[in-house]
Amino acid sequence: MGLDVTWAVKWLTLSAQAMAEHRVELIELDRAIGDSDHGENMDRGFQAVLDKLAEAPPQTPGAALKLTAMTLMSKVGGAAGPLYGTAFLRAATSLGDASEIDPAAWAGALAAARDGIVARGKAESGDKTMVDAWTPAVDAARKAATDGNGDVLTVLVAAAEAAEAGAVATDPMVARKGRASYLGERSAGHRDPGAASSALILRAAVGAAA
Repeated sequence: MGLDVTWAVKWLTLSAQAMAEHRVELIELDRAIGDSDHGENMDRGFQAVLDKLAEAPPQTPGAALKLTAMTLMSKVGGAAGPLYGTAFLRAATSLGDASEIDPAAWAGALAAARDGIVARGKAESGDKTMVDAWTPAVDAARKAATDGNGDVLTVLVAAAEAAEAGAVATDPMVARKGRASYLGERSAGHRDPGAASSALILRAAVGAAA
């Protein structure tokens, strides 16, 4: 099974649902170590993505992700807008005009997205940011794409599970980037909200293909 534009639109729709359902949770995570606005911003941004998808239905997965990037950059405040916007734009560029995404292409798109986040945010693994969800996801997707039997769902699941574990792993970390870094040692014991929302988005990718 390949991943086509129908899957991409469903993924973004499920991502929007996840942001709405977990809005309060993400607000609470951000209240502990940030500005308290991550959940609100992500919910508003993805609802705007749904509106744009309805206005101008994309023809390819890459086009869907580019539309998402542009919308999030313009609608999401704080650091999340530029970071997620860059991630989706880099992923869209990686996919190009392909009508279907195979395992290797998905792993490549995830890597491009992660590299965009790193370039924009100047964060590395262990800094207690969304990179701590994306890098394990990239590594797991690449391994599954290489070791697998061509089943793209296996790659999606591997990435989502790794992102979820990566988000949990931010709990004890001391933040070295972003607003949370101002708290120093007090940032330990709280999950990074960007890593949490990243894990929700990558889990939605699985739901869209299931």
